[in-house]
Amino acid sequence: MKLLAGRMKNLGSENAFKVGDDIRRAEQAGMKVIRFNLGEPDFNSADFINQVAVDHIHRGNSHYCPPAGIESLRRAVAKQISETRGIEIHPDHVVVTVGAKPPIGYALMSYVNAGDEVIYPSPGFPIYESWITYLGAKAVPLHLDEKKGFSFTADELEKLITRKTKLIFINSPSNPTGGVLAEEELAKIAQVIRKKCDENVRVYSDEVYEHIIFDGLKHHSIISQRGMQDRTVLVSGHSKSFAMTGWRLGYAILPTLEEAAIFKNLNINNFSCTPPFIQEAGREAIENPSSTETVRRMVHEFQQRRDYVIDALNSIEGISCANPKGAFYAFPNIKGVCENLGAIEKYKKLPKSISPRTSPATLFQKFLLYRHGVATMDRRSFGQIGSKGKHFIRISMATDIDSLKLGIVQLEKASKDRDGFAKFVKEAKHLY
Repeated sequence: MKLLAGRMKNLGSENAFKVGDDIRRAEQAGMKVIRFNLGEPDFNSADFINQVAVDHIHRGNSHYCPPAGIESLRRAVAKQISETRGIEIHPDHVVVTVGAKPPIGYALMSYVNAGDEVIYPSPGFPIYESWITYLGAKAVPLHLDEKKGFSFTADELEKLITRKTKLIFINSPSNPTGGVLAEEELAKIAQVIRKKCDENVRVYSDEVYEHIIFDGLKHHSIISQRGMQDRTVLVSGHSKSFAMTGWRLGYAILPTLEEAAIFKNLNINNFSCTPPFIQEAGREAIENPSSTETVRRMVHEFQQRRDYVIDALNSIEGISCANPKGAFYAFPNIKGVCENLGAIEKYKKLPKSISPRTSPATLFQKFLLYRHGVATMDRRSFGQIGSKGKHFIRISMATDIDSLKLGIVQLEKASKDRDGFAKFVKEAKHLY
């Protein structure tokens, strides 16, 4: 009898948190580390939001509450989505969750049987692929092209849809690339889905970065397209837009009351309910007029950082970087750096016991951290299936400009440190 269930070997993770172990080891070895790994705004949640939570705690509002979420927050969410997406959302279709991650698993558990096909963006949020493989579905990655700004076309999606397709993930603005789908392309994508998919196929629209859009662009959702409200699970939350990562507050909007009831029941089975004082603070974030200016200032700062980082990265030999239109990530192509350092050749010579767990980009990511003090994420962290031969890292720009400047300087030094890289690989201590 084995201790663990067989399915546990299929469960992935989110390396943005696992890199923390590497950071601690590097710091224990005397390295001062610049953190470009976590996608967490370096802003605090606004005082007017914080105060609401404090007031409710003092009033004793810290007990069980409705599993689907308190009515005041569900009404606020429904109103905000109705106004911004041009559709009519009833509060009973809203289910509040502890952060925006639970709906990913909920959707896979609710709609997908083993063997069903699930289309998802790659590179993309790693928990998509983790849940797909964990539940025994067939993962169908939709590989995003940097030349297209890490967007994708309706034609590319259509080629992946089969009679076995059951769920399609869309993430715009995108983590990790910052790619944004234009309204015109969303209309074409919706047309393909209506034409090719059974009415019971669901689209999971991850819009967590909906407020973080650059260059005067506006956020557009597939749920606004004709016929898509009845097919779309829209998910968003407070972590990114309102700098409330630690509050763990998200929500899903379901096409039918039956589906909302299922998500509510999954809440009951997992965590009963989201703390009511956190929900009241989340309601305040949506309803308080001051939020508009607070978010605007934050996004303005992110855009200034983006303008610096992208130019700086593209000036480094061996690196090219697409210009993100949203979120707060840069996703540079480091193929030239990997070639210049000999990372691709050294990867090919690694023992078979090691090579499946790493890549040339991973080798550089580890080298950059342990020898030059900059924590980033490798391409494999954002979808492993089909990632071989793709040489990218993710840089989170959710840190101050001085740290960004210093980190880019260190990155450039690492990109030219061929002898140091060779020694690092030879020591073979931190290759994956």
